[in-house]
Amino acid sequence: MSYCKFCLDLPPDNHHRIYHDFHYGHPIENDDELFERLVLEINQAGLSWDTILRKQENFKKAFDDFSIEKVAAYEENERERLLNDAGIIRNKLKVNAAIYNAQQILELRKEYGSLKAWILHHYPLTKEEWVKLFKKNFKFVGGEIVNEFLQSSGYLPTPHDKDCPVYKEIEGLKRRFFE
Repeated sequence: MSYCKFCLDLPPDNHHRIYHDFHYGHPIENDDELFERLVLEINQAGLSWDTILRKQENFKKAFDDFSIEKVAAYEENERERLLNDAGIIRNKLKVNAAIYNAQQILELRKEYGSLKAWILHHYPLTKEEWVKLFKKNFKFVGGEIVNEFLQSSGYLPTPHDKDCPVYKEIEGLKRRFFE
C-alpha cells in the first residue's frame, strides 16, 4: 500500500495524515524548516517514520526550533543535553551530524545566500549526483536520506500518487516555487 492510500484512510487529526496532507512533498523555502526536515530524515534512519512524527515536537524543543545559527553554535554541554534527552533519538552520530550539518549550512550560505539557493544552484541532478553532493557537504546522509529529504521538501518529483488529492496541489505549488 502506498503512503497516500495509507494516510487517506486515517482520521484528519492523525499525525501521518497531517504530515501527508500539509507537509510531505510540499515545497520548503525556509532554511530552518529545511534543516528540520534534514534532521528528522537523518533521525529516521533505522527507525519508523511514525517514531519521528511522534517525537517531532520534542525535536523542535531540543534543537531550539531548528534555528541553524543556534544549533551550529552548540558546544559540548548542548551535545550532552541532547544525548540525555529521552524525548528525541539519543544517537551520538545523529546528534553530531545535526550540529555539523548546521555549521555546514552556515558555510553554504556564505556563498549561496541560503540552503534553498544552494539546492537550486545544483538543480536538477540525478539521485546519485544529489547523494554525492550531499555526502561532500553533510554528515549521515546516504541515498535514502537524501532522496526522502529532497522528495519530502519538494525538490524532487512529488512522491504522492497521481490520484492523491494532494498531488495536484503540490504540483501547482512547485510550478510557482521554481519560477
